[in-house]
Amino acid sequence: MKKTLFSLLIALMAVVGAQAQQIAVVTSDGTTTMYQSLTEAINGATSGSTIYLPGGGFSVGEKIEITKKITIIGIGHKANGENADGNTTISGNLFFHGGSSGSAVMGCYLAGYISIGMDGKAVNNILVRYCNTLGVHVENSECTGTIINQNYLRGKCWFHGASVQITNNVMHSLEGVDGGTISYNITMGNASVKTTYQGIMSYAIVANNSTIRGNICIDWGNGQTPLYGDNCLISGNMYYDSASPYWGDDYINTYGTPWADIIVTSYSDLAISPATNFHFKGTWAKYESQCGIYAGTGFSDSALPPVPYIVSKQIPEQTDANGYLNIKIRVKASE
Repeated sequence: MKKTLFSLLIALMAVVGAQAQQIAVVTSDGTTTMYQSLTEAINGATSGSTIYLPGGGFSVGEKIEITKKITIIGIGHKANGENADGNTTISGNLFFHGGSSGSAVMGCYLAGYISIGMDGKAVNNILVRYCNTLGVHVENSECTGTIINQNYLRGKCWFHGASVQITNNVMHSLEGVDGGTISYNITMGNASVKTTYQGIMSYAIVANNSTIRGNICIDWGNGQTPLYGDNCLISGNMYYDSASPYWGDDYINTYGTPWADIIVTSYSDLAISPATNFHFKGTWAKYESQCGIYAGTGFSDSALPPVPYIVSKQIPEQTDANGYLNIKIRVKASE
């Protein structure tokens, strides 16, 4: 652990000291290599390596397929006054294909989405945490062990019958989980549709054989239950219901209370964004430990990945009289 941390600090210093934006790739034995682009870093990384992205914008080619175990860690996606390097932004999509089991993405803003198993192979144990992305798509049911935790997921997420753990996220909606866990999320969309005896219906969460606990469903529409599926264990979810719920009585009904009286941010400003304050207020504050993103294992408002980040830096334009470049860096470990 000490060797890995030391290697990371050296990599951070190398990134800061360079005039051009550079990416550090650290292997499992602590060897560090610098790259000029994310595509080069992904292609050059060996299995088990960690790619450290500083603040700034990065792009990946449309045909970049990750076929080895790698961890991609950015500096964070949420503006932070102490984060001298800003946010990490990735344009394009990330594709995790066969051979990439055990990979992870943390601390990044992605303009596109994260795709897992599009090549039809089993891609297991992928972690997505502290990211802001268009969505996560698990493309086939052979993929297992995907963990999606503490992210902002701006679009609908598809899972195609895969077993996944989706916890403590702010998200649009999701469909296709089978045998998974969907807990303590806030959903703000109703794009999921199913044909029932009542016709085409909209839902926030569509899953089978899964545990669905402590979620908050906002604006799910149609005056019906926001949840749809078979053989699920459902408890403690919060939503607005003007009629009897389809899935039992164990839920928190907001009927008669506008969301503006429940959540700190005003209803008109609610968005899948770090700018939204999803803490509860007033008499509803007592429910914050029972449902929503702050329940369960909780939610990090800072969204900083568990690595050191640069708090301040001073880089002289030229060396001193002795030929030394006196770089001063202050680094802080995130929570």
